[in-house]
Amino acid sequence: MNLGLQGKQAVVTGSTAGIGLAVASALVEEGARVIINGRTEARIAAAVDSIRQRAKSAEVRGVAADLGNSEGVARFIEQVPEADILVNNLGIFEPKPFLEIPDSDWVRFFAVNVLSGVRLTRHFLPGMLRKNWGRVIFIASESAQQIPAEMIHYGMTKTAQVALARGLAESVAGTGVTVNSVLPGPTSSEGATLFVLDMARRQGVSAAEIEKQFFATVRPSSLLKRFETPEEVAAVVTFVASAQGAVINGAAVRAEGGIIRSML
Repeated sequence: MNLGLQGKQAVVTGSTAGIGLAVASALVEEGARVIINGRTEARIAAAVDSIRQRAKSAEVRGVAADLGNSEGVARFIEQVPEADILVNNLGIFEPKPFLEIPDSDWVRFFAVNVLSGVRLTRHFLPGMLRKNWGRVIFIASESAQQIPAEMIHYGMTKTAQVALARGLAESVAGTGVTVNSVLPGPTSSEGATLFVLDMARRQGVSAAEIEKQFFATVRPSSLLKRFETPEEVAAVVTFVASAQGAVINGAAVRAEGGIIRSML
């Protein structure tokens, strides 16, 4: 299937590792020109090299900027004035009991996970509307629908992303621009992998045993019963971003391995 992404310019935020890097790689392989983003030149250089090792003729470049604040977004869009596809992947998470979450953490999580996408979408959306073609995708989480008790502040931002995507889709109804959220389940990203390895070391068991315990106790409703790979999530995101995905609009696309029990 030709996904119709040849020559499209895509921005993928938080894309030096994990889901973001996998999405950037998948879009490059479909012929898109991709701009990746991270906070340091070193991380960006390593990510660009990783993509080019897989696709020698890849059209990919990186822009270093902290998109968790307005100054960083301004620096980024100075260098990247237009995009056909915007994947708002940047996000942070941290398990912490509700009573121990200070105001500063609530503000920080909202600024990074939600406002980064708000600011970038506000910039890129007018250009998409002028061309009458564009894709805006928010990488949310199954935590948007099943708020995790161990990190309520994170879940709140993921729910906000789903609401934001739906509202934006309503605002561009009847155009060639679509806006969606994608809801992955627990994924073997860099952060999750380090967390699992640390837990395994502390308990003196294998990483496989920690993974088994996690899905038995923390996410028992999972039908997949394992961590998703970033590449599996990226395949879904790439189709949503494609010309063939035009009828997917205003949707919260579930790619969470069956954790969410609701049929709707």
